[in-house]
Amino acid sequence: MSARPEAVRYDLPEPVRYDRPEADAFTRVYWDAAAGGRLLIRRCRACARAHHYPREFCPHCWSEDVTWEDAGGRATLYTWSVVHRNDLPPFGERTPYVAAVVELAEGPRMSTELVGAGVPEGLSAGMALMVDFREGVPVFRRA
Repeated sequence: MSARPEAVRYDLPEPVRYDRPEADAFTRVYWDAAAGGRLLIRRCRACARAHHYPREFCPHCWSEDVTWEDAGGRATLYTWSVVHRNDLPPFGERTPYVAAVVELAEGPRMSTELVGAGVPEGLSAGMALMVDFREGVPVFRRA
């Protein structure tokens, strides 16, 4: 009787996910903080305005004198949409979900997802929200 050949193992690539952007050298600070449960924004030292998404310059006055700052995590709901169909992984498993724009207490608006009890029912513009994190990605829930 002959020995069975050892099974060949193929290392398959990780499935592509569309819910997490790929961090680059500049945004790695932001994503590392989020993985640790901290929400960061950028603040301009020249005009003192905060902004989000992270950029290397101020979108208000174009100064390059900007710094990272911890955001408090409080926000209000600016607008939202209930998504019933999305074929990109892993969104299909989450439908329906609420894609939203929230206004942070520090001023900037950011795109996010609303999670938690009572979502999507009972949403209203201006309602109080608080940041939470799912797999290192900031999401928001009712405060």
